[in-house]
Amino acid sequence: MNQILSVAPPQQVTTQQQALKSKQILVKSLIVLGWEMLLALPIGLILARFHIGGIAWIFGGIVSGAVVLQTYRVWGGCTLKPNRTARKTGMALVGLNVGFCVGNAHLADVASCLPIFALITFFLLLCGTVIGYIYSHISKTNILTAMLATVPGGVGPMSAIAADYGKNVTLVALVQAIRVTTVVFLIPLIARVSSGQQIYPQALPVKSVLFSLEPSQLGLLLLALLFGGLAVYLAILSKIPAGEFFGAIVAGIAFNPLCEWLPFVGDVNFTLPPLVNIVGQMLLGITIGEYWGDKPAFTKRTIVCALMSVGMTLVAGGLASILTMELTSWDWLTCLLVTAPGGSAEMILVALALDHNVEIVTAGHLVRLIAINSSLPLWVFLFRRLESQSLESTSVERKVL
Repeated sequence: MNQILSVAPPQQVTTQQQALKSKQILVKSLIVLGWEMLLALPIGLILARFHIGGIAWIFGGIVSGAVVLQTYRVWGGCTLKPNRTARKTGMALVGLNVGFCVGNAHLADVASCLPIFALITFFLLLCGTVIGYIYSHISKTNILTAMLATVPGGVGPMSAIAADYGKNVTLVALVQAIRVTTVVFLIPLIARVSSGQQIYPQALPVKSVLFSLEPSQLGLLLLALLFGGLAVYLAILSKIPAGEFFGAIVAGIAFNPLCEWLPFVGDVNFTLPPLVNIVGQMLLGITIGEYWGDKPAFTKRTIVCALMSVGMTLVAGGLASILTMELTSWDWLTCLLVTAPGGSAEMILVALALDHNVEIVTAGHLVRLIAINSSLPLWVFLFRRLESQSLESTSVERKVL
């Protein structure tokens, strides 16, 4: 009796191999993330001893992300990309904490400032366009790559768009990483030096961070995390720009009022434990550090051009800060935090650490995030047209010659 051998179709075998490879990458990413979190915690504690302040944990995450991922690549012989899921989770946790902090604020006063936020955003986008155009000429790169590298839209999203259109992803990620890291380190330093030591609160002790949550509050914490996850899912499903951040903020603002409507809960004034904010900070810092560990060797010209574009972006932020001071009655620190060229989550964290007009800083950065992400399709279309016209004119000039 002949035996009939069943052979899987090549397409099915390829699909199974891809699924197995994806699982292996996921396991390796989780292992790396676990080591990064373990290293970020002691580094954050050490930085807290030097009175770095309430955002010491994000600095610890930056160091940990760069060291662990690069070490894994050298010794493990495997190339892993920066963990974008960790970035989104960190933004959701930070956004939820921000929502709880601004939930009791006078949001009606912030709503009246929307025209100011819109004007500032337009000014920064205009400056970003000019900076991108200048950067494309000094770095001898195409317009679309230059714009994606210089627009303050975040390392992950801009790199992903560059990959979708076949542009220089590493160059985009390099410039974006330099900008975010510079702002994250520079703005708190300026705030601390100019405002004095007393306005910059120290990081919380370990015992109060890990054991401040009472058992009776554990149920509300789980409910808040589930509610925040649902809000983030709905925001992403609705394709709201920066959905993981925006959805979590809305959930944090609405949590206590919604709980008061429940008949079996009663009067609720729940606040998130500090550990949630610290984990979110470490995840944000880890992803920034991972992008630094992801960089190949660049020429000196590339580094110099990147630093020049970042310097121009910081100058544009300073001009926007001066403009904001002329148009509003806010103090200089609030204007600086509102107009700082990202990352948005990191600047809101600085405002939280300083306990300084958190609702105004949050609203300003949310308006900018929504504007940048909503206008990205138009930007990409226009820059691709400019790039194609530039290539056509270059080819015509070569034919003439």
